[in-house]
Amino acid sequence: MILHQIEALKAIGVTEVVLAINYQPEIMLNFLKEFEKKLGIKITCSQETEPLGTAGPLALARENLVDDSGEPFFVLNSDVISEYPLQEMIKFHKSHGGEASILVTKVDEPSKYGVVVMEESTGQVERFVEKPKLFVGNKINAGIYLLNPSVLDRIQLRPTSIEKEVFPDIAAERKLYAMVLPGFWMDIGQPRDYITGLRLYLDSLKKKSNPKLASGPHIIGNVLVDESAKIGEGCLIGPDVAIGSGCIVESGVRLSRCTLMHGVRIKKHACISTSIIGWHSTVGQWARVENMTILGEDVHVSDEIYSNGGVVLPHKEIKSSILNPEIVM
Repeated sequence: MILHQIEALKAIGVTEVVLAINYQPEIMLNFLKEFEKKLGIKITCSQETEPLGTAGPLALARENLVDDSGEPFFVLNSDVISEYPLQEMIKFHKSHGGEASILVTKVDEPSKYGVVVMEESTGQVERFVEKPKLFVGNKINAGIYLLNPSVLDRIQLRPTSIEKEVFPDIAAERKLYAMVLPGFWMDIGQPRDYITGLRLYLDSLKKKSNPKLASGPHIIGNVLVDESAKIGEGCLIGPDVAIGSGCIVESGVRLSRCTLMHGVRIKKHACISTSIIGWHSTVGQWARVENMTILGEDVHVSDEIYSNGGVVLPHKEIKSSILNPEIVM
């Protein structure tokens, strides 16, 4: 999903993306290297040696975020997905003249979240209320920000929460504004939410008649297939499927509501539904993988195996069926 964010940033003219990572940054950077050249955008990494919260990484990456132009910069949580109305956000930010802009989204049950209380006509944020027992509003932080460089002066290089420590101070000075996010929004930090987020994202591409969506007699509904992936004969793919780079899907395979990460191989007549298949994993012939099965990196499922909701850690070989949801370590 981070690729979709980078593509959205590139589309509005962003020339450099800084990833805040605290664990094995080389893996992410190696994966993104080919996309850096393909998209023509610089991708660098700011590595935390200790967890710094949601604001500390900005202080750590200060040199990459500030230049002589004084232009604002975007901050995106990598586990949210939306239509990324970034150009509209720039116009909104310039129009109000404040120090920071955040996107907010409407939810049905605001008591589960931290609610943003704002002046409806201007978008000026008044305060934040964490999990309110009484109704104070239905808009929550969507995890996408546009910040003036001066915001960095408010952040020390220590574990800091931008939501609980930085934004309330800016709001108190009446310099924080919120724009209501059009279209869909989803926090995809959990596998089941990721599958739902994928569906919403593909639906949005369909509404825009985006040419990236696959078509053909073997495609049902909305499907994304990387141009480097290879699809065999007699497959039936969709709805709500994403097939990553370097994947090989052999003949007679059935895929629905699932994601295949980079370098996955699905062998003949296997069936995958409502699952996520991790990088460089293999699913054997006539295997059936379903019900939120999650395969980590380099997992190999033998022929004719059935997985019902198995969560398999990286570098494992599955030789017997997983009949009930369980974690395989």
